[in-house]
Amino acid sequence: MPDMSAYLLPMTTTDDELDRDAAVAVLPVGSFEQHGPFLPLATDTVIACTIAREIAAAHPVLALPPVTISCSHEHAAWPGTVSVSAATLYAVVRDVAESLRRSGIEKLVLVNGHGGNYVLGNVVQEAGGDMALFPAEPDWEAARAAAGLRSPALDDMHAGELETSILLHAHPSLVRPGYEAGDHDSGDRRHLLTLGLEPYTGSGVVGRPSLASAGKGRDLLASLVESFGAHLRLLDP
Repeated sequence: MPDMSAYLLPMTTTDDELDRDAAVAVLPVGSFEQHGPFLPLATDTVIACTIAREIAAAHPVLALPPVTISCSHEHAAWPGTVSVSAATLYAVVRDVAESLRRSGIEKLVLVNGHGGNYVLGNVVQEAGGDMALFPAEPDWEAARAAAGLRSPALDDMHAGELETSILLHAHPSLVRPGYEAGDHDSGDRRHLLTLGLEPYTGSGVVGRPSLASAGKGRDLLASLVESFGAHLRLLDP
């Protein structure tokens, strides 16, 4: 098994952070939910942590350890998926922000790796300019274009071209054989929140992982790091 600490947990010391003197912290928020037969349950957490790691390497921010379980209720039909309520996730993020304020860091960026964490938008909305949610939809759109992804974003929902590409680049040991033949088009998913994902896919995949590549993953991350600069300038002008 790979060393999870290599890409999930920051390993800086308190002296390192004293020298950095960051005004903005970055909190990865992932999930623990099915990602088909070839990606791990922790995929969203790994991706959020990977984005945060790349951001911290390029910008003067405090990288925090991840929130690893979030709002994955639509995936409950598959073994291994675990969720907390939106109210719990909201409270955890607010508590983290308050703890940071007591230590002198007023601004927080939530790096969200799971599309079902809708409540994070409300937390940021209520923060009065002290929080940001990243990547925003235009950031993902720019990254998809920069990487030359072929799948439309609407069809590339889960364990598809984008997620598989990031893992193939950053953590290839986590991608199991089978993604090359794992494509699934779920069609119209307008009732997903009511019915869950199971009526739309037997495997849990929604997208075309067969189109994924490490090169696309590299370019996706590079674009996101560049896009982050605008968010940071808003919080720390």
